Amino acid sequence: MNAGSVGMPFGESGADWLLLGPAVQLQHTSYDFTRAAERIQDTNYPQAQDFAERYVLQPPSEGEMLEVFTRVELR
Repeated sequence: MNAGSVGMPFGESGADWLLLGPAVQLQHTSYDFTRAAERIQDTNYPQAQDFAERYVLQPPSEGEMLEVFTRVELR
């Protein structure tokens, strides 16, 4: 199952995750995106600055991502 993306959310800001037990519960946790971007930028990750700005601080909209995924879906 994929509840979403912790690091690159599309749609509502925050981390989407699943709590697995007898049932599957969809969970959502808000977090400080500015601090997350700063921590990414402080790493040696290639293109950290661009990644933090493009995908953490200003992620694509849900509509933009659906358009991308629709173009590459298996038919």
